[in-house]
Amino acid sequence: MAESETLETITEHERILQEIESTDTACVGPTLRSVYDDQPNAHKRFMEKLDARIRNHDREIEKMCNFHHQGFVDAITELLKVRADAEKLMGQVTDTNRRLQDAGREVTAQTEEVIRCRIQQRNMATTVEKLQLCIPVLEMYSKLKEQLESKRYYAALKTMEQLENIYIPRVSKYRFCQIMAETLPKLREEIKEISMSDLKDFLESIRKHSDKIGETAMRQAQQHRTFISAVQKQASLGCAKPLYSLNGRTTLQHNGLLAEDAADEEEADDEVLTAQDLVDFSPVYRCLHIYTVLGDRETFENYYRKQRKKQARLVLQPQSNMHETVEGYRKYFNQIVGFFVVEDHILHATEGLVTRAFTEELWNMALSKIIAVLRTHSSYCNDPDLVLELKNLIVIFADTLQGYGFSVNRLFDLLFEIRDQYNETLLKKWALVFREIFEQDNYSPIPVETEEEYKSVVSRFPFHDAEIEKQPFPKKLPMSQSVPQIYIQVKEFIYASLKFSESLHRSSTEIDDMLRKSTNLLLTRTLSGCLQNLIKKPHIGLTELVQIIINTTHLEQACKYLEDFITNITNVSPETVHTTRLYGLSTFKDARHAAEGEIYTKLNQKIDEFIQLADYEWNMGESDGRASGYLMDLINFLRSTFQVFTHLPGKVAQTACMSACKHLATSLMQMLLDTELKQISMGAIQQFNLDVIQCELFASSEPVPGFQGDTLQLAFIDLRQLLDLFMVWDWSTYLADYGQPTSKYLRVNPSTALALLEKMKDTSKKNNIFSQFRKNDRDKQKLIETVVKQLRSLVNGMSQHS
Repeated sequence: MAESETLETITEHERILQEIESTDTACVGPTLRSVYDDQPNAHKRFMEKLDARIRNHDREIEKMCNFHHQGFVDAITELLKVRADAEKLMGQVTDTNRRLQDAGREVTAQTEEVIRCRIQQRNMATTVEKLQLCIPVLEMYSKLKEQLESKRYYAALKTMEQLENIYIPRVSKYRFCQIMAETLPKLREEIKEISMSDLKDFLESIRKHSDKIGETAMRQAQQHRTFISAVQKQASLGCAKPLYSLNGRTTLQHNGLLAEDAADEEEADDEVLTAQDLVDFSPVYRCLHIYTVLGDRETFENYYRKQRKKQARLVLQPQSNMHETVEGYRKYFNQIVGFFVVEDHILHATEGLVTRAFTEELWNMALSKIIAVLRTHSSYCNDPDLVLELKNLIVIFADTLQGYGFSVNRLFDLLFEIRDQYNETLLKKWALVFREIFEQDNYSPIPVETEEEYKSVVSRFPFHDAEIEKQPFPKKLPMSQSVPQIYIQVKEFIYASLKFSESLHRSSTEIDDMLRKSTNLLLTRTLSGCLQNLIKKPHIGLTELVQIIINTTHLEQACKYLEDFITNITNVSPETVHTTRLYGLSTFKDARHAAEGEIYTKLNQKIDEFIQLADYEWNMGESDGRASGYLMDLINFLRSTFQVFTHLPGKVAQTACMSACKHLATSLMQMLLDTELKQISMGAIQQFNLDVIQCELFASSEPVPGFQGDTLQLAFIDLRQLLDLFMVWDWSTYLADYGQPTSKYLRVNPSTALALLEKMKDTSKKNNIFSQFRKNDRDKQKLIETVVKQLRSLVNGMSQHS
């Protein structure tokens, strides 16, 4: 066992020694460590093995040295022999070198000169080569300076780009190129500032020229619209039916209009100006290109749009007195049109500087402001001619901008609002016209002396009466001068209203509806109001009121001709669905009813004036035997007044007559029953009876035809029965038949009889102090007291039943 372990140990040590001999010294550590990792005394045996190996190698070295020693000695001996020859050779070489140096010194000098010349030549070639690289750079830089001086900034930027990308990199190591490269950014900033300054000048310029640009654009749009309208009229002349004319005027113009419009159009075409003709847009293009090249286009776009928005707000601010003249509105519209014409040109001439969305946003903002401004300022305008001119301006303004692609529907909606205001101003104007016509009218039938005068009146007013036409000249027409004047003015109003409805891009049906509605307002509000005010004026007497009723009758009959007049203008059949009808019938009926009521009122007032002239002597012993003077004057007045009523409709005259008689009867009854009248004698009753008889005679004389039987006399029936009761002194019959339908004194009220009887009772007591000594008077006094008691009981019974 021990022998086998020793054999293994010896083998292992051999292996380790072989590794030590074949391994690099730096890596021998792990090998040596393995010696100590074996058995405890293994390193000692290894050391012994190692010493044995060393001694073995020493013997091998010694053998080798002994083997080669003789050769070494021989070599040294040979070398010593060669030494002498080497020294001899050295001397020969030195001598040869000296002679060679002496011979080549001149050659060396010439060679050095050649070398120097070659170096200079090379340097010159290098210099020329470098200069050839630098000269283009300097030439480009010089070109750049020239372009800057001539303000060709876009070309200058292109030159800078070439310098930076092509030329300067070739000679970048030279100092002048470095200085040049540092200068280029500064030049770019200068170009940006200069171009921005030019842009600001451009923005200021277009702000000043917007008025002229807009004026030109609107004039061209108007000329185009006029030309198209003339062409359409020319095309329709062959088939258009003649319209109603007013003072020789028709809605169609002469054929010469087309020729004039065409001539104007041709003349205008010779001088057609565009925005480019009025404004130099090159600063915008130049600045846009510059900022695009500089990679800062977005900054430029934002700045331009911001500035244009500010200018838009300035343009949209109107002058405070703009509403006073049409020129104020025209200047306002011209500036706005000029602004958006410029924007449209920029939109189409540049790529992306402004977009359609931006211009639409700007237009919507402007449109809201424009509508608000027009609403405000147009509300201050009271002149219909100015409102009409404003409407025409708005239409041209809308057509102009619509031609540039902007939406203008809201402007036409605004025109409908302004149309209502225009109608209001027309109504105010025509109210003054109507008042002036009424003030200048003499309220008497129109006299016509000749056939020409008659035709003149009939041509202005649709009047046809077969009976009057058969009458010889001179003759009178029933209406007064104001009737044809009112009719003409209504047609003038329709024409004026039609002027506003033109060019609103509406159908004939809509225009017809507008005309009818505005005419209805004229009739039902303006004319009706003027008639009502006229009727209420204190200086308008009964004769004038009668004439007003006649006038309104004829105006009412003329309404159907106004319907035909509107139909002929608009070519819309009145049978069309939803066609508005004229309300003239109700207008003139209301005016006529008001005039009739005023007639009744004025008649009653006149009767009251005559009644106030009454001067009865209520304590007279006997009557005068004739009617009172005031009453005869009143009856004569009524007779002459009712003769004027012959031209009135029968019912009106009858109603007026009945109303007058009733009012007269009521006034006379109130005179008898006046509480301030304390005493009344039988003689006064007799005198009063004479006056009532005259009233009854007047009623029976049929002052107004058409009454049946004694209808008019019944107005005085209450007075007649009351006076008969006192004149006959038939108290027994009255008291016995009271309350029966067949009573002779059915219309006598007990309270009325009692009040009058008490006035007579007091008179009897005071006027005859000796009546107590006469038997008849005493009996009469007792009878009166008895009747008074009975009447009081009747009155009390009536109050209890009620």
